[in-house]
Amino acid sequence: MLDIQVKKSTADGADAARHRSGRPAVAAVTLGIFTVMTAELLPVGLLTPAAADLSVTEGTAALMVTVPGLVAAVAAPLVTARAAGADRRTLLVALMVLAAVANLVSAVAGHLAVVLAARTLLGLAIGGFWALAGGLAPRLVPPAAVGRATAVVFGGVSAASVLGVPAATVLAERAGWRWAFAATGLLSLLAAAALLALLPRLPGARSSSGLRALAALPRRNRRVRAGLLLTLALVTGHFLAYSFVRPLLTDHARVPETLLGVLLLGYGLAGVAGNFLAGSRAARSPRRTLAVIAAALGAVLLAAFAAPAAAAGLLILWGLAYGGVSVALQSWFMAAAPDDVESATGLNVSVFCLAIALGALLGGLLTDAYDLTAVLLAGAALTLAALPVAVLSGRNDHS
Repeated sequence: MLDIQVKKSTADGADAARHRSGRPAVAAVTLGIFTVMTAELLPVGLLTPAAADLSVTEGTAALMVTVPGLVAAVAAPLVTARAAGADRRTLLVALMVLAAVANLVSAVAGHLAVVLAARTLLGLAIGGFWALAGGLAPRLVPPAAVGRATAVVFGGVSAASVLGVPAATVLAERAGWRWAFAATGLLSLLAAAALLALLPRLPGARSSSGLRALAALPRRNRRVRAGLLLTLALVTGHFLAYSFVRPLLTDHARVPETLLGVLLLGYGLAGVAGNFLAGSRAARSPRRTLAVIAAALGAVLLAAFAAPAAAAGLLILWGLAYGGVSVALQSWFMAAAPDDVESATGLNVSVFCLAIALGALLGGLLTDAYDLTAVLLAGAALTLAALPVAVLSGRNDHS
């Protein structure tokens, strides 16, 4: 009995020490996730001035979102499959330095082709970093804290979507769009230093699983298939419209450009609130939570189409609805594949990045071929298409 008590005391002490050392490491990983996702979405708030400076249309400039999204979608599964025994700290630092280089090159580029080449490198950094970082929590904190640590790490994705872009837009309004890229490059270097200083060595496990196992998961798990469809519909529909939020506000809704930064910050704050509101509900019922989110996003986009003058106010509701998407989708995949969360999350990362790219690409094509109202209608149609998938999938499961 005494031996058991000694072992339990030793384990408890080790867990406590791991928790204390793990919290700074989790914070460093979260900063990295926030930085790469902010870099990916950076052009959203800078589309108009960047297009004008580079002498291209806004639809063509949207390739700055499309290209890294496509590359990240491919890089996410490839990096995890190829980096079997490599130290995760070394890989994460290297990927963050690559992101810094990509952002700094974009800041000084004089031609769209150079920017797109740099954004290709950024896509590699995004996909690799997100895929590797998503499964690190169990190695950084004791078992009891894994759920909370994972939520914090993935909170970096939501924070980038709802705070990184507005902050960059405010900086661009005051100093120019190139300075927004430069600042993100410097933030990437800071994140790399934090990862190097705060992460322990994390040797990779040589596992027999790889691309074949990833490809097999959706074939044998219908709820994973449904989750991937939800990710594709919701994220594509959102970014189809959100990639053009600046011209939607200034041209469609006639909002003065001086108010853009304030409105996007309001969107960001609403998104943070949406993340917390959806988080507690998604843990209990991801299916119902995603159904509400899909209905809300579709309704907001339709309302903005029908009443342009209300678009500024609707932007807050838009942020509130989209803020819950990442955490709700993560809860869906955790419930769908509890014994294979890492693989399910990797697939979600890949489809999420692909959906961002697809949304920006479709939005650019619709904007150039028709007008801004077309992106609102198309975005609404896609987000509403997710509603029956969420409602009908897993009705017999506890979701």
